[in-house]
This record gives sequence, C-alpha cells and structure tokens, in this order.
Amino acid sequence: MASSEMQKVRVINELRAFIKKLLQDPQILEQSLTVARKHLGEGGDREAMARIANEISDTTSVHISDDPTEFSEADRLYLELLKEVVSEEKALY
Repeated sequence: MASSEMQKVRVINELRAFIKKLLQDPQILEQSLTVARKHLGEGGDREAMARIANEISDTTSVHISDDPTEFSEADRLYLELLKEVVSEEKALY
C-alpha cells in the first residue's frame, strides 16, 4: 500500500473514531460550538484554534493536542468545521 493510501486510511480511521465518540455523546457538538463561539475572533487564527482545542480537550471526552503543529488531520478538520459553522452563524446576523 502506498504511503498516500496509508495516510488516507489513517485519516478515515481517526474520523470514524471521532464520529463514534460524537454519536455516543451528542453534547460534545454543542459544547464544541460554544467554545468556538467564545474564542474565534480573539487574536490570531492559530492562537484561537489552540485555545479552542485546549478547552474542548478540558471540557469533553475529545482530546486534541495542545500544540497546533501536532494536530492530526481529523483535529484540523474538526476545528476548521467549527470555524466554518460559527462564521456562517455570524453571517446570518
């Protein structure tokens, strides 16, 4: 299996595990959105994402690395999706 295929399999497995966690505890989504709303727009994007990751890790069963350089692909995807949802909410108002 080529390394790019192995990378895709790893990302899919991470996402599957993450989605399973969300299905087991649906409150994670609302807590994550609340955290993202609180921190987005504070300082630089990278710093905001680190604060969001830290607070999500502290308040839910989801663990995201403290260091943005160590975010997995699934971590980055989740944080980017939170950012998109919050941005779209703000655009509606």
